[in-house]
Formats: sequence, structure tokens, C-alpha cells
Amino acid sequence: MEDRPRNLREMLAAAKDSSELMVDLAYAALFFGDPGMAEEVGALEETLSELVQDMRGVCIMAVRNPRESEGMSSVLQVISAIERIANDAVDIARIVTHKVGIPAELVADLSAAEEVSHRVLVSEGSHLAHRPLAAHELPIQTGMRVMAVRRERRWITDVNGDLILVPGDALFLRGSPDGITRLRELAAAEKWVPPTISDDPILTDLDRAVDVLVEMKNLSEVAVGLAYSALVLQDRGLAAEVRQLEDRLDEMKDRLELWVLRAASGKPDPSVLRGLLHLSQAAEDIGDQAQAMVWLIEQQEDVHPVLSLALGDSDEVVVKVPVGLDSEADGATLADLQLSIEPGFTVLAIRRGGGYLYRPSGRVRLLADDELIASGPDEGRERLALRCGWQIVDPDGEMAFEPLDSLG
Repeated sequence: MEDRPRNLREMLAAAKDSSELMVDLAYAALFFGDPGMAEEVGALEETLSELVQDMRGVCIMAVRNPRESEGMSSVLQVISAIERIANDAVDIARIVTHKVGIPAELVADLSAAEEVSHRVLVSEGSHLAHRPLAAHELPIQTGMRVMAVRRERRWITDVNGDLILVPGDALFLRGSPDGITRLRELAAAEKWVPPTISDDPILTDLDRAVDVLVEMKNLSEVAVGLAYSALVLQDRGLAAEVRQLEDRLDEMKDRLELWVLRAASGKPDPSVLRGLLHLSQAAEDIGDQAQAMVWLIEQQEDVHPVLSLALGDSDEVVVKVPVGLDSEADGATLADLQLSIEPGFTVLAIRRGGGYLYRPSGRVRLLADDELIASGPDEGRERLALRCGWQIVDPDGEMAFEPLDSLG
């Protein structure tokens, strides 16, 4: 980190951001077969471990009487969950650094996802060097946004448009894989060759295992995002969603293990499948840590106010709104709707047919009966409901929806 956080609120926010970055980078290292990116995960773990130790010390020093200890124990529980998520990211990265083995089918499936993470070095003489980040308009030119910058041994995670990039900077980005070629051209980096599927026929059980593992990755990320929202908003409904996701991850891991064992019987060298078991364990444990965080809400335990301050803006609300038939949202893409501008909501996930689309891109087209899980200003939820074809009939109590045409 470029500056060592000085108080518990700053440290918690930095730890949360670091653990999420580590998970993104670990999966990206796997997708792109990049040992260098996997090693970055290990470097971040060292920084996060120091931060975790500092936070625990601050928590202990802050407790002056038994009553304060109850609230501070909630902070310690969240710190432990963040640390475990970071450890899971390291385990994923080790699949690459330790050459544990992963089927090409999985790599190709995940690297072609709607959003991927990527790393690129800024070279001397490139378009990116010696200019502020905002001047490049990378989200427009490449469809990718910068999550963090590593400058020598210093991490910059609070990235803004005024940051001037210098040769040797390592940019960590997330966005459409279609923009990787253009990104690397701007950075004067070597051409990137996407992963390809081997010539081996895909076994039925292996195909099932790959599909389930991709879904486990998505569900574990959904669970963490909703867990943070549940803590910020003290929302037992969101906590219940996280528990359901954690239960599904447990069931999916059991099925995946069976399919991997069956697939291994038909492989001359089954070691290539070991990585699937490692990944399923990591994804399932990430879900466990999300559930551990929301346990505080489910049990109505005292939650220290610093958690809300550090993990999100308490003025925001998280709502679940179905997409009504023939509404403005029905059949529209998220890019068309621009919900982040009007009414100022960010779509965390879309629930569709019993599954989740997490952090959906602007290209995702909404369908009637989809359910949006979105965060934004409290005053904007009625406008969001209207755009989805509903009227909130009891905005001051338990939210209920009525179709617009039924209200005359």
C-alpha cells in the first residue's frame, strides 16, 4: 500500500480491498497461466498479514470494559474472514506456481468470461508512460478499468485519474477480455495469446465438473459481495441469501468431487484434474467466510459501527427488485438503462432461473422475472422500481411491489 493506514476504519477498508484484489488476481493467474501474476498474490498476502496483525492489536487496545468487547469481537470475526479469503486466493494462485494441474477446458471457459482480470507492465516510450491515467480513457478504449498499480514494492490501491503512470508500473485491470489486445498495445507489451482447448475429447463427467466449478466461482463472489452489504445495512434478508448460497456451494462441491473422480478413471494421467479439487475447496471456503460474516446479523449480535463505516456508505440501501414483463427494463441491456446514473444504483447481481450473474457487465440483457440485487441511495429505490415496472406500495415498512398497470 502506498501509505500505511493509520486507524481501524482505514485498515479494514484496505484489507477488504486487498483480499478482493487477491482473489481477482489469483483467478486471472489461472486463466492466463501467468506465474508472475500468481506471485503478486503472494506479495499482497505479506502486506495483508501485517495489516491483519496491526488490526488485531488495535482491537485489543480499544477494549476498555466487557461491554465494549462484544462489539469489538464482531470486528475480529470480520478480520478473520477477510484473512481466510486472502488465504484462499493464495491457494488458487499455487495451482499455477506449484503446477498442480488444471484441465485446458476450464482455463478456456474462464478466460472467455464476460469479465476477467489482467496484468500489464508500462514500458518506456509507450502511450501510457508519463501521462495521467485519466488521459488514456482506458474504460472507453479497452473496456477495462484499473484496480491497482504496483510501483516497485509499493502498492497503489486508491487509483484516481490524476495518477501519472511511469515505466515499470504494473497495472492490474478488470474488464472485457476483448480489450486485452488494445491494452497491451498501449502499454507496448508483448502480444498476449489466449488459452486454447486441448485436442483431448471432453469427458461427460469432466464437462459437468467444469461447469459446476465456474458456477461455484461466481456464487462465492456473490456471497462475499452480499455479505459485505448485509453488514453495512444490518440486513437479515441479505444474510439469509448468503446462507442459501453457502448451502448451495457445499452441495456443488460434493457433486464436483464425484464427477472429478469419475473423470479421472478415464484419464491416463489424472493429475491434471487435481486443480479442480483445489479450486472447489477454495470457492467453498470463500462462501464459508461470507457466511461467517453474516452470522453476526443472523444472530443479532452487536456489530461495531466501524464495520459499516469501513465496508460501505451507510446512506446506501441494497434492494431486490424483480424485472416486470413489458417494463422499461424488460429486454434492455444494463448499458441501455444506465442505472448507475439514474437512479444511481449499482447492480451487484442478477438472479435468473435459480442462478446468479455476479457483477454483470453492460452487455447483459435483462429478462422478465429476473431479480436485480442492487445498491444505491435510499431516495432512488422508488425510481428503480418504476423502471422495472413496479410501484413501491409501502416504502416506510417492508418493501412490497405492485404492477404499475394495477394502480391505474
